[in-house]
Amino acid sequence: MTPVTKDLEHARTKAAFRAISVLVGCYLAISLAAVVVLAVLHDHPSAATQDAWVHGIIVAVTAVLMMTFALRTTGGNASAYRRLRIASGVMLAAIVVITVIPGDFPLWMKLEGGLCGLLLLGVVIVVNGKHLRKVFSPA
Repeated sequence: MTPVTKDLEHARTKAAFRAISVLVGCYLAISLAAVVVLAVLHDHPSAATQDAWVHGIIVAVTAVLMMTFALRTTGGNASAYRRLRIASGVMLAAIVVITVIPGDFPLWMKLEGGLCGLLLLGVVIVVNGKHLRKVFSPA
C-alpha cells in the first residue's frame, strides 16, 4: 500500500499518533525493563524462570516490531497501520491469556504483563477508532 497523505495534519490524527507513540513507547520500555530485571535476577530461579525468559524476550521483540509499525504509521504508511492494528490486538489477547492462566511466571512478571496489557488496550482502542480507520481507508 502507498503512504496515506490525506488528513495526516488533522488535529485528531496528530492526537491519535501522539497517543500511539506514547502507549507503544511505554510498552517497549516496560518490556525491555522486564528483560533487564530477568538478567538482574538470574541467580534467583524462582523469579527468573526459563519460561519467564522466553516470554520476556518474545514480548520485547514484539514491542520493538510494534514500535516500528507505530513510527511508520505516524508517517502515513497504511501497511504499517494495518500491521499495528493486527499486532496490538494479537499481543493484547496473548498477554491477557498468559496473565490470567495460572502458570510458571513469577508474580512480578504477571503484574508487568497486566500493565503491558493495559497499554496495548489503549493502542487497540486508538488504532481501531473511527477517525484513523477513515484516514487509512482506501480511496
